[in-house]
Amino acid sequence: MADVVWSIAGSDSGGGAGIQADIKAMHSFGVHGCTVITALTAQNSLGVEALNSTSTEVIESQLQALAIDMPARVIKIGMLANVQQIQLVAEHLSHYKAKWVEPPLVVYDPVAIASSGDRLTEEDTIDALKTYLLPLIDVITPNTQETQLLTGVYLIGPDAVREAAQKLQQLGVQSVVIKGGHWDYPKGYCVDYCASQGQEYWLGNEAINTPHTHGTGCSLSSAIAACLAKGYPLKDAFILGKAYVNKGLSYAQRFGEGIGPLAHTGFPEDINDYPQVIEAGSWLADELDFEQPIPFNFAAGFADTGGELGLYAVVDSVDWVEKCLSAGVPTVQLRVKNADPETLEADIQTAVTLGNKYQGRVFINDYWQLAIKHGAYGVHLGQEDLSEANLQAIQEAGLRLGVSTHGFYEMLRAHNYRPSYLAFGAIYPTTTKDMTGQIQGLEKLSHFVPLMAEHYPTVAIGGIDLSVAPDVVKTGVGSIAVVRAITESNDHASAIEQLQAYLGNR
Repeated sequence: MADVVWSIAGSDSGGGAGIQADIKAMHSFGVHGCTVITALTAQNSLGVEALNSTSTEVIESQLQALAIDMPARVIKIGMLANVQQIQLVAEHLSHYKAKWVEPPLVVYDPVAIASSGDRLTEEDTIDALKTYLLPLIDVITPNTQETQLLTGVYLIGPDAVREAAQKLQQLGVQSVVIKGGHWDYPKGYCVDYCASQGQEYWLGNEAINTPHTHGTGCSLSSAIAACLAKGYPLKDAFILGKAYVNKGLSYAQRFGEGIGPLAHTGFPEDINDYPQVIEAGSWLADELDFEQPIPFNFAAGFADTGGELGLYAVVDSVDWVEKCLSAGVPTVQLRVKNADPETLEADIQTAVTLGNKYQGRVFINDYWQLAIKHGAYGVHLGQEDLSEANLQAIQEAGLRLGVSTHGFYEMLRAHNYRPSYLAFGAIYPTTTKDMTGQIQGLEKLSHFVPLMAEHYPTVAIGGIDLSVAPDVVKTGVGSIAVVRAITESNDHASAIEQLQAYLGNR
């Protein structure tokens, strides 16, 4: 199945919201958008002058035509104008989820009130939404007013946002994205929230000062839908959608005499358009009353590596540490699985000694206490370790810190800590670690690198061998990390030489 996304929504004759915005946003993320028109609005930049709902027969014919030939990975729903439309769409969604070989995800933007303040649905639709539609929704993306309309919760602080999300999930919705454009808490900032599978994600950035905001909600939901269709996890779709809207607001302009539409400017490639991940101790966390973890100086960051890391060997023994260093590998990581407590410390001490002997960069995976104790060059941590390790102790000891990232959200989270380098993976499937659901591929790598290369050395890892290394290097990544390409080769010195050549002996 191709990356097809349907938009079931109303048409905006002014071109700024609804179906028109959906198609533009979907195109920006490289998916094919199909449409089912639920209403024809007569509107311009000054407001909505008329709403002409489409008959259920016409909606039915559109749905049937698409289902026969162009089934969707994701179905995005916008305005449903009346109870009959809600019931009809819900009936079809139930059928798709039960019968399609690949049941579609459903993203719902509950368009009840236009950004101009005009009400766009009939009064009796709320009960129908709760009864028929919400139990079928995978991701709902309401703004402040729509959240309050559906839950009765007024969003006066973070706890209220969490409560509203819980109420929506109790109505049957799987995941909730509450848009903060009208929230203004803290004042002068835009904070967005996502609750999914027992996890919560907060994003924040300074509010973008523009009156031209028409179509932001439609565009955010459609960007999320497009990213989900391409296989991105929701937390990545969330942060990409937000970056897309931020960029669009920065370039928005007036067409007509009223409120201008969001600009549609393609995939967000500028790190300045991305929001920051808000977590305990980080930017905006105090304003949101997050608990303070172990003290850490986010602004100071970690010691640098003096440039790109070149060929990066990840090995599980001190013997391989020496083989790689002696063959000219500039960066080596000792990653010991199921370590023997009786030999672990001695192995780490030996690896550090070997790094000094060969003037190589030796990183210790996970065991940061022992790395500090024996004066290692650096430590490599996974995302889960960022909340558990004493980062300030690593920072104060002067060790370099490398961080694994699996997607856009984790990349931006790691960016909070100003590490010494960022590792992106897994680029390809690998037998050394279960990376189910976390394969990034070259397309994502080609986006990661330009976003972060000005700030950090970049490393690609996961399933990279001699056959694919040239393609990985073409993305501009500064380093490739390899495991089996060296340790399982017939001639490790020859493999190292070839890999070094691909990287230009960096």
